[in-house]
Amino acid sequence: MPFTTLITAAELKQHLDNPGFVILDCRAELTDPAAGALAFAAGHIPGAQHADPDRHLSDKSPGPNGEFRGRHPLPAPQAFIETLRNFGVYPNSQVIAYDAHGGMFASRLWWMLRWVGHHGVAVLDGGLPAWLAEGGALTTEVVGRPRGSITLQPSLVRSVSADEVLASLSAGTQTVLDARAADRFRGENEVIDPVAGHIPGAKNRPFKDNLGPDGCFKPAAALRAEFAALASHPETTIAQCGSGISACHNLLAMEIANLPGAALYPGSWSEWSADPARPVATGVA
Repeated sequence: MPFTTLITAAELKQHLDNPGFVILDCRAELTDPAAGALAFAAGHIPGAQHADPDRHLSDKSPGPNGEFRGRHPLPAPQAFIETLRNFGVYPNSQVIAYDAHGGMFASRLWWMLRWVGHHGVAVLDGGLPAWLAEGGALTTEVVGRPRGSITLQPSLVRSVSADEVLASLSAGTQTVLDARAADRFRGENEVIDPVAGHIPGAKNRPFKDNLGPDGCFKPAAALRAEFAALASHPETTIAQCGSGISACHNLLAMEIANLPGAALYPGSWSEWSADPARPVATGVA
């Protein structure tokens, strides 16, 4: 059976030489586009390749009418399939994503693999710190892989547009969960969010709340209790954040908690706040 949510560092060590495993290093910094590649070059898990959130997990071109789609808009599905083929992903590959940020960037890759219909994808629980704590080695060697043959399959996840989010506000049919830090949600960090605030009616669930003191995800039962108090019906829940990255961490946590079915708003706050016609709230929800 494939790993479909998390894999521990000990489990990954057992499979490090398994040719069916494709390991992708998703390290990045939102404020420094070059930081992830530099960190990868300085040392990474053996066999890993660098999946850059800006270059490989986004397509920053405008929408069909020239509209801004947010800081990390999704690429076209077939374009992402080509990216995965270049990483050596086959239909039966087990993809492992990791970072050094509690899984924030790795969870975006996890969601996107499921978005194109791939089951076998998991996040390294605890990321690079957990790998090092387990005695895992690092290398600077970059090893290429044969081109893969993954194909686009029916999506395993849902996404919604800004218009759909706006319609749900009027109808009161959806719960919006915002994964940004509390100061950003309240509108107190204009360095990252030039327009202060959040989507009216949204609830704040900072992605770091999904993690325990060791940097690994909390147990499933704890996550289930916490998310059930915020969004008891995943099928009517929309996950969002600043630009569609850390929101995926909440979606992964809900999957671990056996609360699947929530949708991602990929454009998130960066897209939403770019249109002054859309409503904005500030302060505590």
